[in-house]
Amino acid sequence: RGSAGACTLGFNSLKPAKMALSMLTRKATSSRTFMGRKVAAVSNGSMRVTMKAGNWLPGSDTPAYLENLPGSFGFDPLGLGKDADSLQQFREAELIHCRWSMLAVAGCLLPEILGYGDWYQATQWGVTGSGKPTWFGIENPIQDVTTLLVISHVMFAVSEALRNDNQDKARRLYPGGAFDPLGFSKDAKSFEVYQLKEIKNGRLAMVAFLGFVAQHAATGKGPIAALGEHISNPWATNFATNGVSVPFF
Repeated sequence: RGSAGACTLGFNSLKPAKMALSMLTRKATSSRTFMGRKVAAVSNGSMRVTMKAGNWLPGSDTPAYLENLPGSFGFDPLGLGKDADSLQQFREAELIHCRWSMLAVAGCLLPEILGYGDWYQATQWGVTGSGKPTWFGIENPIQDVTTLLVISHVMFAVSEALRNDNQDKARRLYPGGAFDPLGFSKDAKSFEVYQLKEIKNGRLAMVAFLGFVAQHAATGKGPIAALGEHISNPWATNFATNGVSVPFF
């Protein structure tokens, strides 16, 4: 029998040890103690953990007045939002700038993508008096800059007067109704997600528009043309080689 018998004997000798370990484990799990007192067993399925987005500064606490605000991330290093009225004004100003910036970025990109020139060239008719204003190739019936400015001023004044007349702070930010034709704000949970997406995209749009202005000042080109040149030769065409952004290059 030789080695086979030795293996059988070795396996059988382990059985008592395995039984003792099993009994010890059962006893430990059935009666947990700490410092001589029984401790209730913890169920893995009885607790739900939810993650919270981190603050702008790792390890920092969110000020109480910024809790539950969409996209705050605890950012107020100067404490400008401690006053409730000031915080409301800052929120309104940021959100309105976000919305205008998103429209502006779309207005800069679409005409150039469709072949109607870049955003800077589109405004030159009002500055130099040469050419005519068009809307995606359709000639604008109003050819006078002064008339357009007056119309824009009146429309802004009326809309801002109506907004400021609303004393509901939430409705001043998210008026709903005719401004929410698809009913995105009807479901509370979905509405919170849309609020966060709007403020994030709006902040990105503000930075993007600032980039469009700086880019044209440095290269004289629109964002689509500059992007195409960069993609075709990224090492030779970038912010460090345009001769303006990094002057010593």
